[in-house]
Amino acid sequence: MIGSGRDAEMVDLGGGRILRRPRSPRSLDHEAVVMRLVREAGYPVPEVFEVRRDGMVMERIDGPTMLDDLGSHPWRLWRHARTLADLHRRLHGIPPDGSLHAVFGTPDAGDVVVHGDLHPANVLMARSGPVVIDWSNGGRGPAGADVADAWLLLATADPPAGRLMRALLDGLRARFVDEFLRHVDRGEAARHLEAAARKRTADPNLSATEKAAMLRLAATHGSR
Repeated sequence: MIGSGRDAEMVDLGGGRILRRPRSPRSLDHEAVVMRLVREAGYPVPEVFEVRRDGMVMERIDGPTMLDDLGSHPWRLWRHARTLADLHRRLHGIPPDGSLHAVFGTPDAGDVVVHGDLHPANVLMARSGPVVIDWSNGGRGPAGADVADAWLLLATADPPAGRLMRALLDGLRARFVDEFLRHVDRGEAARHLEAAARKRTADPNLSATEKAAMLRLAATHGSR
């Protein structure tokens, strides 16, 4: 096993391939559909080789996450914030097809492909450039809702364990959020903040502190 998260663990299969294995058995068919769709559109995502009963076999991408790289190289803050905004814009330029599930409510004619969890911990900084991983929440929806979800996480989610990393990221958080929002459609995201906060705060993995902070942010910066 070479990595793990709340949802899945990664097992090295050799030959440049890994197995993404869910902690709780479930189908990864839709996740694979989203990844293949965006890869065909030229978006940076690992190649999917096959979906098996125990998980999804895909290309191994080596490199730190954007979050880890930020912790090691805090002077890259502005570059990483702009990169994250660019990844959102590029993704939201891809039209969905009829196979994608709606991520943020009812499907709409104006929907685009969305990731549903696009933040620095889900971007690998490979030698070839940034690569977006963990598409378990991907599908279709409004671009502004995807940006609003990232805004909530960037501004309020608890940093990883470790006092040094926690203190560092807390100190950089506001500047990262401001730079990210400068390069996306902040007004459109604000219109989706309250709905995004309701969706996020339904997650049992979030702490009460995180949920309260998300609801405060949505009440302060959201618009209708």
